Amino acid sequence: MSPPLTTPIPGADQSTVRTVRWWAVASAAVAPFLLVGGWTLAAARQPTGYNPIRDTISSLAARGATDRGVMTGALLAVGVCDMVTGAGLRPARWAGRIALMGGGVATIMVAAFPQPMRGNGVDHTIAATVAFTTLAVWPVLATWRGTDGRVLSLRFAVSATVVTVGLLTWFTLEIHGSHRGLAERAAALAEVVWPLLAAVGARRAPVLGRRAWPRAIGSGSAA
Repeated sequence: MSPPLTTPIPGADQSTVRTVRWWAVASAAVAPFLLVGGWTLAAARQPTGYNPIRDTISSLAARGATDRGVMTGALLAVGVCDMVTGAGLRPARWAGRIALMGGGVATIMVAAFPQPMRGNGVDHTIAATVAFTTLAVWPVLATWRGTDGRVLSLRFAVSATVVTVGLLTWFTLEIHGSHRGLAERAAALAEVVWPLLAAVGARRAPVLGRRAWPRAIGSGSAA
C-alpha cells in the first residue's frame, strides 16, 4: 500500500482549525480584575483629596504616592497578561498578536517609568501613548478572513477600535479637565476587555486559517 499524500499542494484550498490556548483565556480574564482592583485599592490608600473622577491612574503609581507599589504592581501584571494573551491567541493574525504583546510591553514600561511628584515625565508619557495606541489598533490588525463574522471579523475589530479610540479622544480632551480620571479609566478598561472578548469568542468558534496541511487525498496499492 502506498502512503497517503501529505505534502501541501500549491494553490489548493487548505485550512485547519487553530484554537486559543486555555492560558490565554485565563490571562485575558484576570487582566480586568487586576486593573480595576489595583486602581480601587490604590485610590483607597491615598490621602483625603484624591478624586478618581479627576485624578489619573498614573498618579496612583507616581513618585510620592501613598503605597504606589499597589498600582505599579497592577500595571506590571496587566502588561504581562496582555503579552500572555497575545502569545496564545493563535487564531488571530500575527500583526494583531504582536501589537497586543507590544501593548503589554509598553504597559510594563508605564509602570517602570512612573510620573514625577510634579508635572509629567517624558518617558512615562511616551510609554503611555504607545500602550494606549497599540492596544487600540490591535483588533484591526488581528482580523482573519476565515472568521465568518465572528469575534476576529473586520466588523468586530473596527467596532472595538472605534469605541476605544473614541474613549481615548475623550481622555485627550479631558487631559486638563475635571473628568480626566474617569475618561482614562474608561479607555483603559475597554482595552483590557477586548482581549477577553476575542479570546473567549475565538476559543468557542475556532478560526479556519489559510495555511495548513490538507487531509490525505488518496491512497492506492502498489504492484
